[in-house]
Amino acid sequence: MEGSALVLQGESTAVDQAYDVVQRILRAALAGAQVTPDDVALATSDVLRGRAETALPETLYRTHRGKEIRPKTAGQRAFVGAIERNTLTFGIGPAGTGKTFLAVVMAVRALRAREVARVILSRPAVEAGEKLGFLPGDLKEKVDPYLRPLYDSLAELLDTTVVERYLEREIIEVAPLAYMRGRTLADAFVILDEAQNATRDQIKMFLTRLGSGSKMIVNGDVTQIDLPPGATCGLLEVPRRFAGMTDIGIVELTETDVVRHPLVTQIIRAYSRQTPVE
Repeated sequence: MEGSALVLQGESTAVDQAYDVVQRILRAALAGAQVTPDDVALATSDVLRGRAETALPETLYRTHRGKEIRPKTAGQRAFVGAIERNTLTFGIGPAGTGKTFLAVVMAVRALRAREVARVILSRPAVEAGEKLGFLPGDLKEKVDPYLRPLYDSLAELLDTTVVERYLEREIIEVAPLAYMRGRTLADAFVILDEAQNATRDQIKMFLTRLGSGSKMIVNGDVTQIDLPPGATCGLLEVPRRFAGMTDIGIVELTETDVVRHPLVTQIIRAYSRQTPVE
């Protein structure tokens, strides 16, 4: 590469593919996008798989620090598209695929655009090896650690003072799944995270809270179920129960959509093998 000239050399098919990737990235950069390594990886994946996309995914949100949030993988792009098209969307996939973060991004974006009046974020308070009763404090202090990933996502998108103000005014509510019973959630963007730790009856209860003018997202990883023996994970039946229904999207992400440290993908693959460990 010399100055503003980039020379591509190699087998003709590979050169053509590389040219397509460079053109896509160049168009985005000239349009003012903050191009990241993830954008390059997604463009390369699209070209290699013969996908028709010719531009970077739309910037979903710009954080208070100026960071542009966009889908980083094909699976994430499908997840975002399903959320935009449907009232109810299920995101099922392994850890690190961005399910929680993207759901919160879409919720905050809808709130800031005045498409909804409030955001409600919920998770089951199910322990992964540690009992709630062993934690210090009152009920809120015991439950808050289970809701911390939702607070973390909010903090990445909004200034701390804005998050605090929204929480105080209940424009954003973060609560355990049990607190949803008996409510009607209208004009809201509602998210249930870690839904693999909800039973069939709990998921039914949550879904039937949906009110007019609302959107709902249910996320989970069916390989990380922490329910007690005898309890049935309600998320396992979702693909069969809701397949093909109007206004319901089901997106199954895979290890190829993991966007954490590259080792996370290898860890997921290691645990998904059926080989017994001595």
